[in-house]
Amino acid sequence: MSNWRLAQAVSKLGQLGVVSGTAIDQVLVRRLADGDKGGYMRRGLDAFPFPDMAKRIWSEYFIPGGKPSGTPYPTTQMHQRRDSRSLIELLMVSNFVEVFLARQGHLNKVGVNFLEKVQLPHLASLYGAMLAGVGYVLMGAGIPLHIPGVIDNLAAGKPAEYRLAVAGAAPSRDTMMLFDPAEYAEGPLPVLERPQFLAIVSSNTLATTMLRRATGRVDGLVIESPTAGGHNAPPRGKLQLNEAGEPIYGERDKVNIAELRELGVPFWLAGGYGNADKVKEAVDSGAAGVQVGTAFAFSEESGMRTDLKRTLLAQATAGTGKVFTDPLASPTGFPFKVAQLAGSYSDEGVANARTRVCDLGYLREPYAIDEEKIGYRCSAEPVANYVAKGGKIEDTVGRKCLCNALMANIGHAQTRKDGSAEPPLVTIGDDLNTAAQFLTVERESYSAADVVKELLSKLLETAPQPELAVATA
Repeated sequence: MSNWRLAQAVSKLGQLGVVSGTAIDQVLVRRLADGDKGGYMRRGLDAFPFPDMAKRIWSEYFIPGGKPSGTPYPTTQMHQRRDSRSLIELLMVSNFVEVFLARQGHLNKVGVNFLEKVQLPHLASLYGAMLAGVGYVLMGAGIPLHIPGVIDNLAAGKPAEYRLAVAGAAPSRDTMMLFDPAEYAEGPLPVLERPQFLAIVSSNTLATTMLRRATGRVDGLVIESPTAGGHNAPPRGKLQLNEAGEPIYGERDKVNIAELRELGVPFWLAGGYGNADKVKEAVDSGAAGVQVGTAFAFSEESGMRTDLKRTLLAQATAGTGKVFTDPLASPTGFPFKVAQLAGSYSDEGVANARTRVCDLGYLREPYAIDEEKIGYRCSAEPVANYVAKGGKIEDTVGRKCLCNALMANIGHAQTRKDGSAEPPLVTIGDDLNTAAQFLTVERESYSAADVVKELLSKLLETAPQPELAVATA
């Protein structure tokens, strides 16, 4: 949902627009298969510094006029520890295009957001975004200790390495992923600036850990509460559920703002900060700004499907919108926010009717087959397949294919052999109903500019203007 259009709109307003880099290679493939409406992908490809690589991507995936309605999108191989050259090129180009387009028409910085849990595409994705001049890299859904060092090396034009987490692998086993920019350059390597790195964390302990143990400089922190959309950090201590089946967060999960100030780096607050009062509260507490997702997710520039926006905004206006913190939905094992929406994957009947399939595989878990081989499994794949790979059958209960669902959210649902389309699964923050504040009697939609204007409305003119990092997990 946090696509180049939204990031561009926010950065044009003097704030920090952030694109989502997760699965952006598949997004590029599907945009090209749909005929590249507006010619924006071609514009980004034409600007890519390695033109032969860009031409290969265009030739492989562009379908003039778009694929016939009701036919499936083309598929690519799923990522592995050692990807094929074609997949690495696709990662580089797709991240470049998204950041490049977000940077057009203004001189402000743009950021990119990745998930630590989605490790396999990290290296080539980061390099592609940096080729486009990304100003910030944000990463959460895990503890990204090694990313700052990766960024340092890539900025210097050096090879970068990243240790892949492999379940069941001996500590001494080599699970390193390697990326050397020189192997892909078509001529001298471009000179790159190092983007600032912001770690998305949920506690004072993790904030301190990032600053003390990261392999390179951590330029700031995004402190995300469990009310934020997307993946949430699990509650500290033993997992307990409320009557509705949601994780219970307690005192141990609250962040001490005074201790954050003492760390000496800028921090942004996230999760429930999508209104003017909360923005002022954050700035008054010493935060450099806030990260806002939900309010922007329903804006006109957001990549969310128009029909989904309209339905959920209608619920917000009526005050009936509901968000469920699902402890089981995500194959990562992290709690995941799910908007309750009839006809979507949140509907039990829709979920039960869907045939389990894993053909995108971003949330697959690498595991050790033996001392040499690595396999990949996802608890949302067909149950028999998962169990055959050594997975526990109980871990498959309630799991949902987020990869395909999130593609459906942005209008790129895969069509299956029986003609059915993958259902959406909208993730949004607990403050869903507050999105109604940006609507008026005359208007049934609102823009990113409307959001920024409202969020900054209670700050004194003499106060520093915060940066609003737009990121949806």
